[in-house]
Formats: sequence, C-alpha cells, structure tokens
Amino acid sequence: MPRVKTSVRIAKRIMDLAAGTMGLVATAPLMGAIAAAIKLTSPGPILYRQRRAGMIPGYDGGVYSDFDVYKFRTMVPDAEVRTGAVLAREGDPRVTRIGAFLRRTRLDELPQLFNVLRGEMSLVGPRPERPELIRNLALAIPFFEERMRAVKPGITGLAQVSLSYSGRMLEDSSLARLKETLINPFALEGVEDSEADDMRTKMIYDFAYAASLESFREFLRTEVSILAKTPLVMFWSKTGT
Repeated sequence: MPRVKTSVRIAKRIMDLAAGTMGLVATAPLMGAIAAAIKLTSPGPILYRQRRAGMIPGYDGGVYSDFDVYKFRTMVPDAEVRTGAVLAREGDPRVTRIGAFLRRTRLDELPQLFNVLRGEMSLVGPRPERPELIRNLALAIPFFEERMRAVKPGITGLAQVSLSYSGRMLEDSSLARLKETLINPFALEGVEDSEADDMRTKMIYDFAYAASLESFREFLRTEVSILAKTPLVMFWSKTGT
C-alpha cells in the first residue's frame, strides 16, 4: 500500500480546489447545454446520484468511506430495476442516444467536480466502484480493495487514459505482452471477456498511480501527464501509456 507523502497530499488538494473551481466556471455553459439535451431527449431526471465506495483511510485497517457521486443521467429511468447493480458495458442497451455520446466523451462525469470540491474525490485517482459490486470483485480479484488504500477516487486516472472505456487493454499498451498472465490467469473455461479481467487490468494501473504518490517529483510528473491526456481520451479517443 502507498505511503503518500504529506507534501503530495497538500499539493494534490490545492490542485483539486483550484482546478475544480476553474473547471466548474469554464464548463457551466456546456453543462447547461447537456442538461437541456438530456431533458429534451429522454424522460427522467437530468442528474443521477449513485452510492460509491471512497478511500480506505489509514494503514492499519479501516473501511471504505461511502459517498454519493453525481453524474449526468445516461441511461433510461429505472435501468436496474430488474437486473440489480451491474457494471455498464460497451453497447449497453440501457444507454440513451445522448447518453452514449456523454459516456464516450466522459462528459457525464462533469458534475463530479462538486465531489472534488467537497473533498470526496480528487481530479486524478482510481475510479470509485459501487459497494455492492466491490464485494464480488474482491472475491474474484485478490487485493482489489487495496487499490484505494489512502488514495481518493478520481474523475480521471491512469487506467482511464491507458485503456478502453470498459478497461480492455489496447494492443499497443505496455501491458499487452503480459496479456496471457492477466486475462483469465487460471485458464478457466467459459469466462472469456469477463468483467473481472477488465477490472484486474484497471487495478494494475491504479496501483501504479498509487505508487507515484510516494515521491513528489513522480507524483507531479504522473498527475500532469494524466490531466494532459484526459482531453485526448474524451474528444479523440486516444488512449495509451
């Protein structure tokens, strides 16, 4: 687990407050347009609130600090009434037409700038998962819950600028040569394209990001790199390490 330097924590919070405030001011007109588009094209609320698991505090145990994350609604109302909590996937039939665009560009995450200002999230960090899904993921993926030990969840992250939307590794990624050991490592039958494989790949990048927080210089280099790549991923779908 990472030993986050005090200087890194302070610098990261200052960056979150400054960039979060500027981001809200700069994107206010865009968020207004998105809200109008959602209202005009699909019945239901504009914003979607969902419980997510946050940072695990301390180094001697502790539990996730759950919080409510805010997103622009991208699915039909009551999308999980029959299925319960499930991970979204590519080509998900529950996603609206405007929702597909918002997901592809990650613009549905913009309201989470409020979560950043409130201190529940950071601009950069592992993506927060739903508590009810983490239980199953932790059973399938050893140490999965440790990816957020002393690290706040983020709007964007190293995994998000390095992998596909679902977490699928790219053929030219630095992990591609290790694909056989990461995807279905126990050679089980009938589990091709499983969600656990994608989440396992994301976890590796989350751990790599957490490790960067142990050095101020490495933190600054990694943070700036992720923030610079995020617009490319949003608008041109260019991912890669």
